Amino acid sequence: MNQNNRQVGSSRFSNCLIAGGVGLALAAFAGGPAFAAMDLAGRGLAPKAFYKFCKRDPGNCNSTGGAKVVQLTPGLKKQLGSVNSAVNRSVREASDLQTRGVEDDWRVGVGVGDCEDFAIAKKDALRKRGWPASALLLTVARDNFGQGGHTVLTVRTTKGDLILDNRTRSVKNWKNTSYRYYARQSQQATGKWERIAG
Repeated sequence: MNQNNRQVGSSRFSNCLIAGGVGLALAAFAGGPAFAAMDLAGRGLAPKAFYKFCKRDPGNCNSTGGAKVVQLTPGLKKQLGSVNSAVNRSVREASDLQTRGVEDDWRVGVGVGDCEDFAIAKKDALRKRGWPASALLLTVARDNFGQGGHTVLTVRTTKGDLILDNRTRSVKNWKNTSYRYYARQSQQATGKWERIAG
């Protein structure tokens, strides 16, 4: 079985909140039909700004706590859509160069930011709602339209790896987006990244 399709019970690339307590239904998922998970191809490179971000915000840097795949109920699917839309509305898009005078700076809780700031805000909001850190993975990609690098949040679920993106209100399976994916946070070790195949 592909290691990426297993779940453990409880245990820059870039150009480009909500609090509450909800119990998650976490499943011991071991593969399954129509589970469109990303295939991994070994160690990947993290964007340079990621390491400074981890020093400032170790909680949102974490990618190893809890279940690795979330049993996606209708209620949790709705919650993903709500968080995606709320963050997209609450953050005004602008480059780090415009807002902070540097090319790449990753932060949470900013009212103005670029794609990784949206992705981090979504991870933060979902963690505060009880989602496990290991199922919420910052991910870098490149679009097919020449707009350069892009950061999104990948959410690992029993319905596949879903993408929360500042460019759309829709939560989509990663296979149904226009991006070429390069790397994401590792579920095996905080601070490490894994390359995405294909």
